[in-house]
Amino acid sequence: MRILIADDHELLRDVLRSFLEAEGGFTVDLVADLHEALASMAAAETPYDLVVLDYGMPGMDGYAGLEQAIAAGKGKPVALMSGLAPPGVADKVLGAGAAGYLPKTLPARSLVNAIRFMAAGETYMPLDLHRPSQSPAPAPSGLSPREVEVLTRLCSGQANKEIARELNLREPTIKLHVKTICRKLAARNRTHAAMIARERALC
Repeated sequence: MRILIADDHELLRDVLRSFLEAEGGFTVDLVADLHEALASMAAAETPYDLVVLDYGMPGMDGYAGLEQAIAAGKGKPVALMSGLAPPGVADKVLGAGAAGYLPKTLPARSLVNAIRFMAAGETYMPLDLHRPSQSPAPAPSGLSPREVEVLTRLCSGQANKEIARELNLREPTIKLHVKTICRKLAARNRTHAAMIARERALC
């Protein structure tokens, strides 16, 4: 995956690239402002799989820079990153058509997972920003013991048929459990559910 990271903090850029390249499967380019990001995107022979923009770097002008990058992205995902969540960031980022929002406070493993997730065409938003404030994240106890068993196997990448065989259940029953798990975790699909589970140490 080819990733472009645009941030005016050199140390942070280097650390992010180190994390991603150590994970394997990533080629990372670094720039320091929006102008350089747009130039790199225009000069690339093939579009980047994901462009990550720092909200506060030179040239961004709030969300205007994000919209410019999305327009220049040739249909590929663009994400916003910031040390502090700007007010209304979830609605504004998703409303602009971005792939998601990355807090700089994310642990390294979660950051790599989120970047991989968005580069694959999914949308990432931290749970506490994605939900209305009056709807707190469900506690782990919201899952039944059977749902936890299914979720653990989702995290391992097993298909419904494999899970059904291991748990001695019918495949339609597993599909129902997966649907319920996604609802309880506010996940869009099984991949997103597994990602949420890893971040919350549910599997």
